[in-house]
Amino acid sequence: MTKAISVRLDDAALKALRRLEAAGFTRSEAIRSALVDCAARLRDRKSLRAEVRVLERDEEDRRDMLEVASLMESLRAPR
Repeated sequence: MTKAISVRLDDAALKALRRLEAAGFTRSEAIRSALVDCAARLRDRKSLRAEVRVLERDEEDRRDMLEVASLMESLRAPR
């Protein structure tokens, strides 16, 4: 099912829409794609935050991270 909506675009949004149209998107395709892409990025960020919280509580992972950081620091060229 499709639903028509009406939006007011500011200058930045109009400029972005023009770029997408120049790339071959129709107005509808550009707007639908932008909405879907934005929602996916939000979902990905939420998922990434959850993964970070799990890793922060993983003591073994934290020890490994500190060990790798220490190794990398020891391999750094003198200044």
